[in-house]
Amino acid sequence: MDGVREAMTGLEAAFGQWVVDPLSSVIFFDLWFWDNAPGDAGTALPIVVVWLILGATFFTLRFRFVNLRAFRHAIDCVRGRYDQPGDTGEISHFQALSAALSATVGLGNIAGVAVAVGLGGPGAVFWMVMAGFLGMSSKFAECTLGQRYRIVRPDGRISGGPMHYLKQGLAEIGRPGLGRALAGVFAFLCIGGSLGAGNMFQANQAYAQIANVVPGVEGPLWGAVFGVVLAFFVGLVIVGGIRRIGIIAASLVPFMCGVYVLTGAFILLANAGEVLPGLVVIVGSAFTPEAGYGGFVGVLIQGFRRACFSNEAGVGSAPIAHSAARTEEPVREGLVALLEPFIDTLVVCTMTGLVIVVTGAYQQPGLEGIAMTSWAFESVFPGFKYVLSLSAVLFAFSTQISWSYYGERAWEYLFGNESTFVFKGIFLFFVWFGAISGLARVVDFSDLLLLAMAFPNLIGVVLLSKHIDADLSSYLRRLRAGEFDRS
Repeated sequence: MDGVREAMTGLEAAFGQWVVDPLSSVIFFDLWFWDNAPGDAGTALPIVVVWLILGATFFTLRFRFVNLRAFRHAIDCVRGRYDQPGDTGEISHFQALSAALSATVGLGNIAGVAVAVGLGGPGAVFWMVMAGFLGMSSKFAECTLGQRYRIVRPDGRISGGPMHYLKQGLAEIGRPGLGRALAGVFAFLCIGGSLGAGNMFQANQAYAQIANVVPGVEGPLWGAVFGVVLAFFVGLVIVGGIRRIGIIAASLVPFMCGVYVLTGAFILLANAGEVLPGLVVIVGSAFTPEAGYGGFVGVLIQGFRRACFSNEAGVGSAPIAHSAARTEEPVREGLVALLEPFIDTLVVCTMTGLVIVVTGAYQQPGLEGIAMTSWAFESVFPGFKYVLSLSAVLFAFSTQISWSYYGERAWEYLFGNESTFVFKGIFLFFVWFGAISGLARVVDFSDLLLLAMAFPNLIGVVLLSKHIDADLSSYLRRLRAGEFDRS
């Protein structure tokens, strides 16, 4: 229970009165950095997004564009080129990457991109790409620390993530009190985010898509049935821990991304004559000179917001999965992790945005969110809404199994390993509860808890960036010397 006391002390120290008043807490996290004319909510930027972008920019410069110079090596690591027999860990590099991707690739890539284009115009896609590019460095930094400070238990199970590197890492640099407080705050927020945004929201939206295309399955009763079935399959996976999650994710994620990207590529081929003009529109609209400074900021904000919400770079969730990867080199797993924003944002989100622009879906009146994406794909593939509904269920399922692991590790940090079965039971209940509920306020608050994880996480990662830079320089020096080549 020491972790609980540390969390409450840290929350009170960090946020003061907002701990006592949930409504004030929501208001705090909804503070806007920029707002245009009254009523133009599309150009409002939450402070957390500013925090994430500043952190990503800092890491990109601090590590001298590691997202570019180590990209090829990262792919080689995922392919297993540098794997060694006997490396400590529970899952492979590829399984760790898939598990972390399964938590981020989802409805945000389908509907979130359309929301950004609908509010900010085609230029928002350009800024999504830029934010994803910078976010690669954030993922590298936090996942390197996740490996560096992971705990290997006697039975071979591994526990890692911000809870551990905040507490241990900051203690090493003479800030033990700050480290304990930030670790406790992060764990508390992670549990809330896993139950809400990583669970209830996914179940709710998956059922909504099914009910929208399958006649006769609307209503609370069918929602309850859907929730029970989904909870059953989620339970089958999460009882096996990260090893089973990694195996399932390694099968699901390539399949889901492959089908979605190949379908999008076919649509672009079918509209080949519009691809180049579409790219011109996206790049040209990114700066919107005719709209002036305010219009430019509005487009930039929408791109940055959706990219941050989609790939979660800097939030601190991915290090929990990557800490379980089999390797003796923390930097190596950090390099593998930087591929996540590339796949999630630069590939999947860009594909969605380009399809929306090329097909002209963003110009159709009355379309927004997932309906805009559905219209764009159905313009070439009639009946694609059924495929989209299946994708929504698979995306929700994959997100839930990964977030169950994130929440479980945070629960373990606060309450001990002996009670993790309690969290699994709570998590499965919320799978069912999310399917039957319209708890918009609860889900919105959980989303805020999810994004708020970035505050304690990035404070620690920035303070520990000197250690990351030293480890990176050492690793690349040994790589160039051929120390990792197999004989």
